[in-house]
Amino acid sequence: MAELMGPRLYSCCNCRNHVSLHDDIISKAFQGRNGRAFLFSHAMNIVIGPKEDRHLMTGLHTVADIYCADCHEVLGWKYERAYEATQKYKEGKFILEKSKIVKENW
Repeated sequence: MAELMGPRLYSCCNCRNHVSLHDDIISKAFQGRNGRAFLFSHAMNIVIGPKEDRHLMTGLHTVADIYCADCHEVLGWKYERAYEATQKYKEGKFILEKSKIVKENW
């Protein structure tokens, strides 16, 4: 039955543009600017902003904000570089804020 509905997706809360697959969630235990956030291995239909260094809860990181490709809503950020060895697993991964995404095909 699940095959008939297609994959479970997350979409932009503003325009419903598909931005990630449920299967790409690495962790739900992250904090965004506006509350809970999820760490994803991949994101789609996004625009990546300029890189900048930010002091986050887990130390200094180089990140780039990510925007919905359709409506340009800020959805979260991409980890470009982690300066602490224990945080290197985040490099190339995406934070999507729970308040900025909605479930589709559940």
